[in-house]
Amino acid sequence: MAGEFWLSEAQWAAIEGHLPRTQPGARRVDDRRVISGIVHQLKNGSRWQDCPACYGPPTTIYNRYRRWSRRGIWLAIFAALAAAPPGGMQMIDSTTAKAHRSAAGGKGGPTARP
Repeated sequence: MAGEFWLSEAQWAAIEGHLPRTQPGARRVDDRRVISGIVHQLKNGSRWQDCPACYGPPTTIYNRYRRWSRRGIWLAIFAALAAAPPGGMQMIDSTTAKAHRSAAGGKGGPTARP
């Protein structure tokens, strides 16, 4: 599938030490695959249930994102990724919305109109 996101070896090496290891419950699925799916979803902005199957079950991806968000693990992961040496393309998003020049409202002019 075109447009998939996969963590590079350098990115994975930078964040691997920040991941929780001892988790109760069922056997964990591949962290690298799930994190790649989370980043893919965050980049695309689509619904979690529309996540491509190559990343694993959408429920697993969403639950991992929510649990790690509550525990503050994503802050450490993103800090480690930001500190890692850049590899490939780096982008900064600047979204703008074009508006008509009179979109600010108001009738204008020196006198009030009915």
